[in-house]
Amino acid sequence: MPTQSLADLRIIDLTRVLAGPYATMILADLGAEVIKVELPGTGDEARQFGPFQNGVSAYFMSINRGKKSITLNLRSDEGKEILKDLVRDADILTENYRPGAMKRLGLDYEVLKEINPGLIYAATSGFGQTGPLSPLGAYDMIIQAMGGLISITGEPGRPPVRVGTSIGDLSSALFTVIGILSALHHRERTGEGQFVDIAMLDCQAALLENAVARYAVTGEIPQPLGSRHPSITPFQIFKSKDGYLVLAIGNDATWKKFCDHVGRPDLVTDLRFATNPGRTDNQPELELILNGIFQKKNTIDWLDSLESVGIPSGPIQNVEQVIQHPQIQAREMMIEVTHPVAGPTLMPASPIKLSETPARVERPSPGLGEHNESVLRELLGMSEERIAALKKSGVL
Repeated sequence: MPTQSLADLRIIDLTRVLAGPYATMILADLGAEVIKVELPGTGDEARQFGPFQNGVSAYFMSINRGKKSITLNLRSDEGKEILKDLVRDADILTENYRPGAMKRLGLDYEVLKEINPGLIYAATSGFGQTGPLSPLGAYDMIIQAMGGLISITGEPGRPPVRVGTSIGDLSSALFTVIGILSALHHRERTGEGQFVDIAMLDCQAALLENAVARYAVTGEIPQPLGSRHPSITPFQIFKSKDGYLVLAIGNDATWKKFCDHVGRPDLVTDLRFATNPGRTDNQPELELILNGIFQKKNTIDWLDSLESVGIPSGPIQNVEQVIQHPQIQAREMMIEVTHPVAGPTLMPASPIKLSETPARVERPSPGLGEHNESVLRELLGMSEERIAALKKSGVL
């Protein structure tokens, strides 16, 4: 098997639940050694989140694959010293505690960089290390709301709804990985580590590209628009005879091709719809006309017809259909990982396709403290007697 691109990196992972663990999962898929440090007895809270397969959380398994787990009581002096010893030879430490928590433990970046000047310390939090809200905790739903995403999601005039995936957590995970890789590149040139400060709210604000641009130019506060795009038309969901389909026409040439294809060349010469700005300004009227056209045939017939002439369109698939789709299968985007207790478990694979150093899942998610002995013995040279004493005293 080819060596993975991050195979020479060691990460001490103090994160839990979703944002932090998803970031370290990405790095583990790329070959990094991720040592997940958990609270003795209970571990990551996500271990208690359903659904469960043979008593094991599928939620936890899906975002903690490829990692090692050790338990460590960081409130004990011995636990702190063990963490410091692990940091000496680590490349990266990740945590998603509230700002100030690691300082109170005496394990913040200022302390750890004295032990390892090349350490990259990545902290992912709700509101970041600075600002008036910095001390507060946050969850994905709160960040979606405060970050403006919920305000532009859903149908006009309907109650607010969250996006169907935890985009506040997941976007901060992706930005955390980008920050870590950028810091690694800097260290490669200078030998210097650094602190990576990622705030979930910042990440959500960064995703408001089109909404911020519209507000900055027009002064109008963006509102929910249902499925349609705010500045490209037609670019939305339409109702067919038996369901729905997505039509995405991004330029006037494709619009003309579409109108000719559906037998409505008059729409091209209609001044309301001749250009994209005109179609966007007159979107409600155009939507009525196009829904009338699409309701004459079934979804699959429309998709086959539109694809035959190169007009961008697609079906609305449920999760089962996504999993079974030939394109997803061809790209090997669903993998089965066998857990020693839960058994075979289906989960999404890494979407990062590298020609020479492909991402892959080396092992299933770990049991709580599964690697206590191997990590402490192999990395810190501890004896069996010492490890046994640490377990007895509650440090592990």
